[in-house]
This record gives sequence, C-alpha cells and structure tokens, in this order.
Amino acid sequence: MRASDLAEPYPMVGTDDDAMEAARLFAEHQLPALLVVDRDGRPYAIVPGSQLLRVIVPEFVLREPSLARSLREGDGERLSDVLEGMTVAEWLSGQGQRELPTVVGVSASAIEIAALMVRTHTPLVAVVEANGDWTRTIGAIRAARLMEHFLGRS
Repeated sequence: MRASDLAEPYPMVGTDDDAMEAARLFAEHQLPALLVVDRDGRPYAIVPGSQLLRVIVPEFVLREPSLARSLREGDGERLSDVLEGMTVAEWLSGQGQRELPTVVGVSASAIEIAALMVRTHTPLVAVVEANGDWTRTIGAIRAARLMEHFLGRS
C-alpha cells in the first residue's frame, strides 16, 4: 500500500495563523501533532503535542525536572496568556530550533513510512504531491492509521 492510499485528510494550520486558534484546533480534535504549512501549502513543521507544551514549562524545570514538584498548580503561565497575539510561526520559534517536517511522496510504501516515523520519533507524516517547483500537501498519515494497516485492518 502506498502513501496516497494511507493518507487521510488532516487539519492543518498556516505559519501566519493565530497560535491560540491552532492550540484550540489541536486540543478539540485531540491531534497527535500539529501540522503546519507555509504560505504555499508546503509542510513547514510537524510538532508533537508534547513539544507544543514547551512554552509553558519554565526553562529551569527542563534543566532540573525535580523542581517541578515545588511549583503549585497556579504558578505556571496559562497557555492562553502565553499564546495571546502570537502567530503559529512565533509560537514554534519559541520551541527552539525548528525540526524539518517528516514528509513522504505519494508513492512511498507503508514500510518506508513506518521507518521514517521510527527514525524521527514522530506520530505523523505529511504526504505531498510534487511536480517541479509545485508542491501540495494532500493529507497525513498518523501512526495509529499505519498500525491499522499492519494489523490487516485497512
């Protein structure tokens, strides 16, 4: 089975979109990762949910996780306060170095896609169709969808 057969429609946000709206989309649809496209509709970033939370975790807690216990429930910043007025690109720039998105062409095989997910530790792969300078994101493949395929349920 090829990527074009496994790809499903997947909610995407643009780099210029409102970060709060992107966070709401992520939460409401319980997405495994946020798929961000550039102005031309090409994959810009795929960010797992765990990394989206980075903006609310103080740097000192990342360096010394045991310090998280000393914080009370209300001590941290609310995500809505942090994201207010930000674009998706600004939100992602606060994550540190941007990871290039995991992308496959429409003819990639299921095992190629699985290997890419394993190597990159990502739960999502964007599927693109390309023709010369033109590239378009046609959907995405979630790890759960790929697992279904390998269990013989597709």
